[in-house]
Amino acid sequence: MNHWQLRQAARIVHSGGLIAYPTEAVYGLGCDPLNAAAVLRLLSLKRRSMDKGLILIAADFDQLFPFLLPLNSDDEATLHTTWPGPVTWLLPARPETPRWLRGSHETLAVRITDHPQAAALCRQLGHPLVSTSANRSGQTPARSPLAVRRQLGSALDLIVFGALGNQARPTPIRDLTSGRILRPA
Repeated sequence: MNHWQLRQAARIVHSGGLIAYPTEAVYGLGCDPLNAAAVLRLLSLKRRSMDKGLILIAADFDQLFPFLLPLNSDDEATLHTTWPGPVTWLLPARPETPRWLRGSHETLAVRITDHPQAAALCRQLGHPLVSTSANRSGQTPARSPLAVRRQLGSALDLIVFGALGNQARPTPIRDLTSGRILRPA
C-alpha cells in the first residue's frame, strides 16, 4: 500500500466508511471501532449478530489501552510472547467498551498485528481498527480483492490491494483468563 492509498483508507475510516484490507491470512473488513453507525453497517453487511463481538487490531498496545481493563505484568508478558503476531486474545474489556464491539461478552478480542499494511493503517488512523473476515457469515473468508468484490459487491467504500501474510487460516483466538483456545490455529 503506497502512502496515498494509506491516507485515503484512513480518511474513509475516519469519515465512517467501510474498507477491506489484507491481514495475516484473509482479507479483513474494517471500520472505526467507536463509530456505532459504521460498525452496525459492517455487521449488517456481514449478516453477523452483534452478540458475537468483533476483533480489534492495533499497531501497538497503547492503541488498545482505552478498551481494556489494566493487566498484571504476568498477563502482559504472556501477550508479548505472541505479539506483534497472528494471535488474537480475549482480554477483559472496560465496562464502557461499546457492546457493538464486545457483543454479549465482558471480554474483547484484540490483536497487535504484524501485517505491515494493517499495522501501517492503524498507525495512520491513530487508533485500532475493527477486523473481521471479509465475507458474509457462514461463507469462506475472502483471500483476494476479487473474492471480496464477489462476496460483498459494491457495498464497501474501498478495497485496499495488498499481499496477505503467510498464515493459511484466520488467526487463533485464545482467552487470556481461562487459557482456552476458542479458534485453533
